Amino acid sequence: MDDAKTRTRRQILEVAAGILEREGAQAVSTRAVAAAAGIRAASLYQLFDDKDGLLSALAIHAFDIYLAEKHTLARTDDPVDDMRRGWDIHVEFGLRHPAFYLLMFGTDRPGRRPPAADEANDLLLKFLDRVAAAGRLRVPTPLAARLSSAAVIGVTLSLVGTPAENRDLGISARMRDTVIDSLTTDPPPAMDPGLASRAVALDAALTTTDGATLPLSPTETALLRDWLHRLAR
Repeated sequence: MDDAKTRTRRQILEVAAGILEREGAQAVSTRAVAAAAGIRAASLYQLFDDKDGLLSALAIHAFDIYLAEKHTLARTDDPVDDMRRGWDIHVEFGLRHPAFYLLMFGTDRPGRRPPAADEANDLLLKFLDRVAAAGRLRVPTPLAARLSSAAVIGVTLSLVGTPAENRDLGISARMRDTVIDSLTTDPPPAMDPGLASRAVALDAALTTTDGATLPLSPTETALLRDWLHRLAR
């Protein structure tokens, strides 16, 4: 895409984002966006095909903003505390950008998911791998990711749908602590963190280790990981 088209595309997304945040997704029509951006509707169609294409691009734009904020979260020596702060950042983003959030995490048809959501999930998995490597995760990382994602998205959508004057942010804090406490252990004692936590930690180490350095065949590695998942249950 040449520079002129890139600038036009960025301009359209910025205008559409403004309409989205002020008036909601229903107001983001190709006609309204083209008029507000001062371009011909044909130019918009050339870049985004139709309204669905424009909304998909807006969802990716929203995830870019979201991920930029998540990447600013500084790591501490306590990965579980980092999980709690990551939860709070997620909820705060949804409440500051409710229309964006609905576009990102709501859906108008089953199975529809913006591609950028995969990057957000990868970031969550990296957070959880640190918890597992510290011996503090009770379940395998992918399961912990699914459970925590379902909980934080559900809480945020609930809060977004509640009038601001009636919102109880304590619900988010209570759900956060309930979910994270159910997925993690206390800092392990020096002598024995427990068999399940050791299994999860070893599984996480295998995930982050270059496979070429393992003295195991792919079949043996797969078998080992199956055993570790059983021990982690």
